[in-house]
Amino acid sequence: MIKKLISISLFQLIFVINLNAQTDMADGLRSNGKIYVVVVVLATIFAGIFAFLVKLDRKISKLEKEKN
Repeated sequence: MIKKLISISLFQLIFVINLNAQTDMADGLRSNGKIYVVVVVLATIFAGIFAFLVKLDRKISKLEKEKN
């Protein structure tokens, strides 16, 4: 029981420290204007993944039509 309580407390402490570090990093990126670079890079990655999935879906649909 005590081991479980200690492990939960340790996890909570690590979680709070991690959240604080992320907030500081986000504030730093925002103050330098680099947050926009991060947003553009993420948007580009997600757009690429979306385009790949659409292309893959079209190829699969075409193969299914040819099979039937």
